[in-house]
Amino acid sequence: MRNASFNIIAMKFSQTTKTLAWLCAFMLLVSVSLQAQKKYSKKQIEKFKEEVAQIVQDNHKQTQVMIDKIFSFAELGFQEFESSKYLTGILEDNGFTIERGVSGVPTAWFAKWGSGKPVIALGSDVDNIPKASQKPGVAYHDPIVDGAPGHGEGHNSGIPLNITAALAVKQVMEREGIQGTLVLWPGIAEELVATKAYFTRDGLFDDVDVCIFTHVSSNFSVSWGPASGTGLISVEYTFEGEAAHAAGAPWRGRSALDAAELMNIGWNYKREHLHWLKRSHSIFTDAGDQPNVVPSKASIWFYLRDVTYEGIMKMYNDANNIAAGAALMTDTKMTSRILGTAWPRHFNKAVAQAMYENIKVVGLPEWSEEDQQLAKAVQEEVSSTFTGGLATRLASLGLPSTIVRSGGSDDIGDVSWKVPTVTMRFPSNIPGLQGHHWSNAIAMATPIAHKGATVGAKAEAMTIIDLLLKPEIVADAWDYFNNVQTTRTTYKPMISDTDKPPIYLNKQIMETYRPLLEKFYYDETKYDSYLEQLGITYPTIKKNN
Repeated sequence: MRNASFNIIAMKFSQTTKTLAWLCAFMLLVSVSLQAQKKYSKKQIEKFKEEVAQIVQDNHKQTQVMIDKIFSFAELGFQEFESSKYLTGILEDNGFTIERGVSGVPTAWFAKWGSGKPVIALGSDVDNIPKASQKPGVAYHDPIVDGAPGHGEGHNSGIPLNITAALAVKQVMEREGIQGTLVLWPGIAEELVATKAYFTRDGLFDDVDVCIFTHVSSNFSVSWGPASGTGLISVEYTFEGEAAHAAGAPWRGRSALDAAELMNIGWNYKREHLHWLKRSHSIFTDAGDQPNVVPSKASIWFYLRDVTYEGIMKMYNDANNIAAGAALMTDTKMTSRILGTAWPRHFNKAVAQAMYENIKVVGLPEWSEEDQQLAKAVQEEVSSTFTGGLATRLASLGLPSTIVRSGGSDDIGDVSWKVPTVTMRFPSNIPGLQGHHWSNAIAMATPIAHKGATVGAKAEAMTIIDLLLKPEIVADAWDYFNNVQTTRTTYKPMISDTDKPPIYLNKQIMETYRPLLEKFYYDETKYDSYLEQLGITYPTIKKNN
């Protein structure tokens, strides 16, 4: 009994010691930062923010070129070689140090400039969607290369936005001698939710003070607290049996495809009893070779989504049991591998509030008549229930809600449980579209995308200035992270220390389409815009629209 009491006292003492250590560390950070930046008054800080916003505006052309260039590469997850080479080249030319191939991913990189605290990480995704090839500015389905990938999510815009913001801030930091480190990084293979958990596991955010993530949207917003949507685990189940002549000796075969199909059937029966906040979907990745050979190998790939980590792991356990049962029924061998994971997201209050004040100052872009014509024509083309064109009213600051909503996932969730994080959504796409679709690519190399990224870069650059020169925001961010966000939730990676990113995915598809897409790569030395290179009149709409 005395030992138990001693253990409880020891645990409390340990927790108190950790809390005191954390408070001391932050007091030191605030003290050092205040000493380094105390010469800057509120008025001077606001002047710096106005300056970086103007630099971003002056560099609008460079932002447009980067957006159009990445759009033209049209690269799927894990195959973003041209995009990464181009973007890191720009950063290297501007004095950033590049670490390539992080976490064993050839297209992944982290770029750093500056020194000391705070360390501010700027991230965004870069991959695109299968079969979403689409000519920009054309308000109906018109692929650049039929069947090829395309930016039907808009990931071609986020890193250009971050680079524009970072270079504007860097200019002021250099002149004023402002201390701090800027880190830029890409969300490789986000559509496969397949890398950010590895970046987190491998310590790439261990020294980061705040992470600002950016994602394309149809309005301009930021939120704090638990985000709507889900986390997920992406897992592929493979069955191995015995081949045989399907007509001559079928009794000698053990069909792996039968096992995969039985697992699919079993899971669909399970689906009836899933809570309505859960989501699951699957595809067959290997279904045999030809009908007259009993398939000796077959695979089925699942995304299993829920709004909590515990719910995800319960679905995963159920799926494992169903897969094992399918193997028993068919006398086959079953193995599985995790292809990606994403924790449910939780965003930081202090950073979101500071960012939203800057978003209000910047406001939405001034849309032209042509911009609105394109948006309304696309909405009509896809039978959207929203027909009002582009957003003209700024979204509110996103607040925690008592209503839990299901939906999509993003592996920025893993980062958000490692370091105070927000996602800034910027207005570079058209409201009311279905997502992951060719229609979502229409705006992404047009003035809509360019204008949205520029206002986003202004708000991001202004927020970075706030984080550099107002250390109390960083302290408040960590206070929320340690004393609100993580008090009831402990982050547990869904991947193990031995799991590796599936860098082979999409290789064959890109080997097929890259040679066809190369002739359409944007050449900014010859053409003012990608629309001009493709000979597209902006906007191009059907005559009946």
